[in-house]
Amino acid sequence: MTMKLTAKRFRIRRPEFPPAPVEGDAGLFDNHDDGFGSGIFPTAKPANQTGPATGPAESASEDAIEAIRHEGLTGRQLRMARNLAQKHGLPATSDFDAIRLLRAAGINPFQRSSMLDLVTGAGTPIQTEDSRALAKLPPGAGDKLPQTIKPIQVPSTEARAEVNHAAEIMKIQRDLARRRRRKSVLMMMRLTFFVVLPTIVTGWYYYMVATPLYATKTEFVIQQSQNPTGGAGGLSGLLQGSPMATSQDSIAVQGYLQSREAMLRLDQDHGFREHYSAPEIDPIQRLEPDATLEAAYKVYQRNFQISYDPTEGLVKMEVIATTPEKSVEFADALIEYAEGQVDHLTQRLREDQMRGAREGYVDAEAKMLVSQRRVVELQEKFKVVSSEVEVTLITAQIGQLETMLSQDRLSLQQMKSNARPNAARMEPLERRIGALEFEIAALRAKLTEGSEGGKSLPQVQSELLVAQADVQTRQLMLAQAIQSMETARAEANRQTRYLSLSVKPILPDEATYPRAFESTLVAMLIFAGIYLMISMTAAILREQISA
Repeated sequence: MTMKLTAKRFRIRRPEFPPAPVEGDAGLFDNHDDGFGSGIFPTAKPANQTGPATGPAESASEDAIEAIRHEGLTGRQLRMARNLAQKHGLPATSDFDAIRLLRAAGINPFQRSSMLDLVTGAGTPIQTEDSRALAKLPPGAGDKLPQTIKPIQVPSTEARAEVNHAAEIMKIQRDLARRRRRKSVLMMMRLTFFVVLPTIVTGWYYYMVATPLYATKTEFVIQQSQNPTGGAGGLSGLLQGSPMATSQDSIAVQGYLQSREAMLRLDQDHGFREHYSAPEIDPIQRLEPDATLEAAYKVYQRNFQISYDPTEGLVKMEVIATTPEKSVEFADALIEYAEGQVDHLTQRLREDQMRGAREGYVDAEAKMLVSQRRVVELQEKFKVVSSEVEVTLITAQIGQLETMLSQDRLSLQQMKSNARPNAARMEPLERRIGALEFEIAALRAKLTEGSEGGKSLPQVQSELLVAQADVQTRQLMLAQAIQSMETARAEANRQTRYLSLSVKPILPDEATYPRAFESTLVAMLIFAGIYLMISMTAAILREQISA
């Protein structure tokens, strides 16, 4: 590749020249200076040839040179024209004359070109505009140009070595290509044997042999009874009504439906083994009539898919059978089993809560009756209905007698104040006063002393008060027991779980399985992954052994 030589252009502004002198004035070019001072241009005419130019050719060249002077050319352009004229052997007397001669020869004096552009790689000169112009020059004008001689093409030792090296490289490349083709054929054979053929067999089974299966999908949620009083507090109150409140029950129901117990119950009630052992089922999916419990349980797990969604609290169930009717029958049976399991989960808790509350109520009621009977016995024994009433009556009688005694004493004192009191009137009044005092003393004795060796009224009152206080306490305890029993009943009702169907089982009208295309594609990816793993393992082991 040939690159042209370039140089930076430092002077890009054209110089400003003074205007041409007017005829008759002393101008800048009166001395006819050609730029070489006192020296003589190599191709100038001899000194003995003097005199003005009178020929028309000389006058025309002078006019052309004068026109070139007024073009405002730079010194670099003048030097380029002079060098190019010397290279082509043109007889130029000055830089401007060199530009004139080059233009007359059809050569651009300011064209940038390299000497390498004039010769081709094979030594043949390029027919450029300058070469065609030089061909028009007179004989002898181009003797000073460099002559190009075409060398003889003889291969060197390096060329022959390079040819031999290229032959060896081509031989190695052909050997590598042959090995690559052989390895590609072996790889295609392995892929065909380990991936393509198993995929074809799998697709043939799914499309031609596999028994169509019908799937029935069901979704249900386990709900908790809401407390109408709103008494639940704390974390239970926050979780009430959320899926987290019944998550344990949902997980327990899911585990029960996936257990062997549910399978045995389904086999006993609806003939699980008999259905999946039918001869019309393909051998891969068929259950043998004398199969073990584990084999039957594997078939149960494959065809009864039950999952729990904790975010929504839904239990999703998909039942697969060979007929639509049987799939719906199995789904309804499992829903019935789930409802029974939900009731069984909370039954013991509810019974324990109600049993404790009921026992507390019965005990409180019995003790309240005993204390009430004690009060009645005391009232019958002392012939007192209420000690408070007896004390009130005695104190009321004493008060009335005290009032009458005070009036009689005032009357007696008034009679004694006379100068001659009437004895007949004073004697009955005195006897009345004495009787009142005796009665008052007897009543007061009843309040503090017992009659005929019995208990006094304060003692009777104290026993009655104690018995009545015991009755009140037992009544309070009975009320609390009744409240506790009601609370336990409400809590037991709140512990009740309900199974609510969100998606009921619907009879399918088209087979859901097998999904032939998807299953075949998955099988191909599995076989390809197994082949890739085995190939990588073998390559790693081979590399380790060779190292």
